[in-house]
Amino acid sequence: MEEFDINESFNNLWEKLAGWLDSLILGLPNFITAILVFFLFIIAAKLAAKGLNRILRLKVRQDSIREITVKVFKVIIILIGFFVALGILNLNTILTSVLAGAGVVGLAIGLALQGTLNNTFSGVILSFLPELQIGDWIETNDYAGFVTEINLRSIVIKESDNNLVVIPNSKIIEEPFKNFSRTSRSRVMLDCGVAYNSDLEFVQDLTIKTMQNLFPQRGNEEVEFMYKEFADSSINFVVRFWTDVNKQRDILQAKNKAIIALKKRFDENDINIPFPIRTIDFTNKLSINKPGEEN
Repeated sequence: MEEFDINESFNNLWEKLAGWLDSLILGLPNFITAILVFFLFIIAAKLAAKGLNRILRLKVRQDSIREITVKVFKVIIILIGFFVALGILNLNTILTSVLAGAGVVGLAIGLALQGTLNNTFSGVILSFLPELQIGDWIETNDYAGFVTEINLRSIVIKESDNNLVVIPNSKIIEEPFKNFSRTSRSRVMLDCGVAYNSDLEFVQDLTIKTMQNLFPQRGNEEVEFMYKEFADSSINFVVRFWTDVNKQRDILQAKNKAIIALKKRFDENDINIPFPIRTIDFTNKLSINKPGEEN
């Protein structure tokens, strides 16, 4: 009885192996075809990505946009090849399982990499944002400099001291940033003060004419002058004028020219720019000995 059971088990095993072998032989052409089709799609994806990259280099300035577009295009072609290969193998059930599993795995990865995915999606947004381009001078997150790179993880800016700062994309999306390069003209504001005995109307006219000669205004632009306050030692004012600005250095240069010209004109017309005065009394009112006492 025991010998009979063993023989029967071997016969069943052999029949299953023979059936698998027959299925493998019958399905071998489809298997080889599916592999060839999948590899052809991979090769086609690489060639198509290179062609698309060349076209985008002529049309798109942003490296990040080209990078994202090419990668997504390549992945889509490879996925199409994968599904076509599964269809050739008649693995519709496996295809459904793969899609379901991909959803579960994608959810798990998304929960585990929330910060990374946040930066990635923020990078996609920044790549297509017209208000932020490579080469722009921006101020954000307490840093200022030229944008040298925008990728799927971060942006890189070069500050005035030639150091590079890497800022996560999510920080740029969540925090405000100031772009100096998106507008060709900007208003510069210069603060100053004059002595209390000055002719205020004459100071106003002289300052406006000096700024107009130094920085020609265009269209509806104009030099604006307003007194602000009676300070401790001066009457303070602000003068505002328009000039060409593409980066922070342009503002500093404009202020430098304005200060030199305004100081020269004030000196020519005996207009005083006062500085705070402090009086120090060195009188010693302390007495160690009482009156009438000798040492």
